[in-house]
Amino acid sequence: MTAFPYLSHAGFLGAAPASSEHSFAVAGVCWDGSVTNRPGARFGPRAIRTASHMLCDATHPWFDVSPTPFVGDAGDLALPNTGLEGMRAAMPAQVAPLIAAHQMAWLGGDHSITLPLLRAYRAHHGRPLAVVHFDAHCDTWTNHFGEPSGHGTWVYEAIQEGLVVPECMTQFGIRSAGERAAREYVRDQGGLIFTARDLRGLASPAQLSPFVDQFRARWEAHGQPPLYLSFDIDALDPAYAPGTGTPEPGGLSTAQAFTLLEELSTLPFVGMDCVEVAPVYDHQELTSLAAAQIVWTWLAGRVKATRN
Repeated sequence: MTAFPYLSHAGFLGAAPASSEHSFAVAGVCWDGSVTNRPGARFGPRAIRTASHMLCDATHPWFDVSPTPFVGDAGDLALPNTGLEGMRAAMPAQVAPLIAAHQMAWLGGDHSITLPLLRAYRAHHGRPLAVVHFDAHCDTWTNHFGEPSGHGTWVYEAIQEGLVVPECMTQFGIRSAGERAAREYVRDQGGLIFTARDLRGLASPAQLSPFVDQFRARWEAHGQPPLYLSFDIDALDPAYAPGTGTPEPGGLSTAQAFTLLEELSTLPFVGMDCVEVAPVYDHQELTSLAAAQIVWTWLAGRVKATRN
């Protein structure tokens, strides 16, 4: 039996520490101080890395490539756990050199980490971004249960701050309770929303590619801005991802999610995050396994696209 020496490394997919030799890198953002229900997402990066080791040589069956030779692991950001603003203030100096050197996959952490990441990408690229957002929740509330910011406000804040091209903000899987002003905010700003109901019963490339084509046409019409993916694991139904802080029944299946990611893979993403994995609520590692394969699928798709 062939030994797999990379399994001795703790990094994602057994990756060595990130260096200038790696086109891609992962980093953990171990913060969950903004959750509104169940805490624990600060332990998500560790669980996702551990789950990724099950992928062996990581050769993707659809893309027929392994991202492992091109991926390094930058470890976890050094962040305070005492306050949201302190966390966000500590991020830019650590994030900027990483996004300058690598195409990054960020392992969360709760969804409040995406706002400072988008600020860093906006500064790096010098223009607003297009964002593909998988989530059960719209994250467009104007306050966080009486606080000005949190994991449910980042989309609203990103649009208000000019970090995102509103017409190129696209949401998949939305289904949670919410007043119309929040629920329809992205659409009211000119963006696209494909709710879980819209996608119900659709799983094949033929069924789902029209949704991707709508986004692609919108992105091209607005000058192909830098493209970012944010995947909240609660976009998946709790049957597939129970280990999260705010589970919402009626969500996407893993088959739907992977088909959409595969169909999106030819687009030139500059980075992505996978957030809200809370392993303490997981069952048989279902959630961390799904998250690891989401990140792996994105990496494999980017490697395939950039090396053709």
